[in-house]
Amino acid sequence: MQLLDGKYVSEKLKVEIAEEAAKILEKTGRKPHLVAVLVGHDGGSETYVASKMKNCEKVGFKSSLVRYEDDVTEEELLKKVEELNADADIDGIIVQLPLPKHIDPEKVTERIDHRKDVDGFHPVNLGRMQRNLPSFIPATPYGITLMLKEYGIETAGKHCVVVGRSNIVGSPMSILMARNTTPGNCTVTICHSRTPDIKKFTLDADILIVAIGKKNFITADMVKDGVVIVDVGMNRETSTTTKSGFKLYGDVDFENVAPKSSWITPVPGGVGLMTIVGLLKNTLASANKEVYK
Repeated sequence: MQLLDGKYVSEKLKVEIAEEAAKILEKTGRKPHLVAVLVGHDGGSETYVASKMKNCEKVGFKSSLVRYEDDVTEEELLKKVEELNADADIDGIIVQLPLPKHIDPEKVTERIDHRKDVDGFHPVNLGRMQRNLPSFIPATPYGITLMLKEYGIETAGKHCVVVGRSNIVGSPMSILMARNTTPGNCTVTICHSRTPDIKKFTLDADILIVAIGKKNFITADMVKDGVVIVDVGMNRETSTTTKSGFKLYGDVDFENVAPKSSWITPVPGGVGLMTIVGLLKNTLASANKEVYK
């Protein structure tokens, strides 16, 4: 068993991103600029956004945070998104999810200019991704492909099983792994809450990507020897043994599954760090006008 080390890969790629950002600054006199919109005070969202802002600074990006309380109206939020769309100094816009129940996340996502949609959630970007055209790829799946590429994981001709069908991870991940690219060219099976006997499919996986949001859902009896496992799970539980007051668990029972795997991501220290790299790479591509001229 070997670790797919998100810390190692993310730090390496952030050095490369910083070098590219410095070239943009030298050439244009401006830094790539990412704006995050945060509504409310969800603990996880606060942590994620703070990490994104910190990493922007680390690679030489400009970052801005727009905050609203939980009672912000949908109309007011949509108006702010339109203002950000119109600001020529902004390369990327993210609206941190989840949003309060009175705000439709799909409406907000679609209101973001697809040319600044560095989260990669806009239907235009998802459609272009499916057709293998230049696009902003959803940050978590993008980060996973960067990790697989860094470690030289062979994917062509392999059976990739994706557990979870969310628009943020599972569905785009299944498309990326099936595309005629590297990594890619897999035969892909996507499983979800309505799939009977998921174990039948996971046992056949050469590459298993798990994003179902259930602590230790994948157990040792559900995988074959030599499988490559990517655990996207970020399940927070309160803990008296950690400084932060909580502990993260993956969707895979790491302790018992890891010995059977050839490669596996840890939680924490795996996919979460790569998600931020995917976001930074998209923002850099936006600043360089690599996707949309």
